[in-house]
Amino acid sequence: MIANIIVEQTKDGDFSCFVEEDIPYVGLLGYGSSSEEAINSLVDFYNQSKEDLRAEGKKLPDLKFVIHYDMPSFFNRFNFLNQSKIAERAGINPSLMRKYTSGVARAGQKQYDKLHTAVQAIAKEMLAAAF
Repeated sequence: MIANIIVEQTKDGDFSCFVEEDIPYVGLLGYGSSSEEAINSLVDFYNQSKEDLRAEGKKLPDLKFVIHYDMPSFFNRFNFLNQSKIAERAGINPSLMRKYTSGVARAGQKQYDKLHTAVQAIAKEMLAAAF
């Protein structure tokens, strides 16, 4: 079963995530000071719940997680990426991108689509690279 994890930066600067689908017996949530920490806490909770419920004779479905990030969470998770260069490739003003990634401003769907296209192109180029 596919479970979509939604990762978001909270107002206090930490990160939270949840699974969009209804999973029997549990609500899957995660929190942390980084997006990676929040995701790991959710996955750890899922794995622990799976063991605990098995002991009770119940079974959680096997899940394949697909992770969806808001812009601050994405750049927190992949902090080695140069935000300004990606913004330029996406056709987004770099200073506006910094506002998006810091949580000062919120990007609309059109901006997310531009970013998604740019990141996919970068990923394709990196997969084709050889040393």
